[in-house]
Amino acid sequence: MITGEAEARQFCSDRCDQDAMARFAEFIPMLVSENQRQNLVSESSLEEVWTRHIADSLQLLDHVPRETHKWMDLGSGAGFPGLMLALAKPHQPILLVESRRKRIEWLERVCGDFGLKHCKVIGSRLESVDSLEIGLITARAFAPLGKLLELSARFSTRSTVWLLPKGRKGPIELEEQPGAIREMFHVEQSQTDPSAGILVGKGRPALR
Repeated sequence: MITGEAEARQFCSDRCDQDAMARFAEFIPMLVSENQRQNLVSESSLEEVWTRHIADSLQLLDHVPRETHKWMDLGSGAGFPGLMLALAKPHQPILLVESRRKRIEWLERVCGDFGLKHCKVIGSRLESVDSLEIGLITARAFAPLGKLLELSARFSTRSTVWLLPKGRKGPIELEEQPGAIREMFHVEQSQTDPSAGILVGKGRPALR
């Protein structure tokens, strides 16, 4: 369990190269500045930005199979986790789906400033995105689990990996799902918050 900013930075450094760490160091003041223009994250969370946002995002890498190709982040918002994964892995194809104009502009600006050519921002509601096969689906604070699966199942295959940070609500939301969904997912302990969990799953949801 990460217990401070120094540990969080080391946690991130263990999972990406020094070029990525330099990108994160450059990204943080950009986030602080943009947060004055639009409320991307809570002001208090910026005091622990490595723990609350960067390490919290990069911990998902521990659950990604090596061969996983195209990634999609739902409701990317401020960029967590999808944009952080793109900064860590700039050669990895990643789609960031976001419908709010100011958030879209922010995500596009960061991608442009860092030359993230393999990270594409899709400025649209998820319902309007064309169907395609995705190897990894991530989402943080996008929608309750049932709604999330209903909206995104069409992007999944039998080998799709789902990584859904759900805080303390994760086990409760999972318990409310049909048996096939409960069997598809399990809960992993978050490394950044002792009360939080990550729903980890694989496959195409068998919806009602």
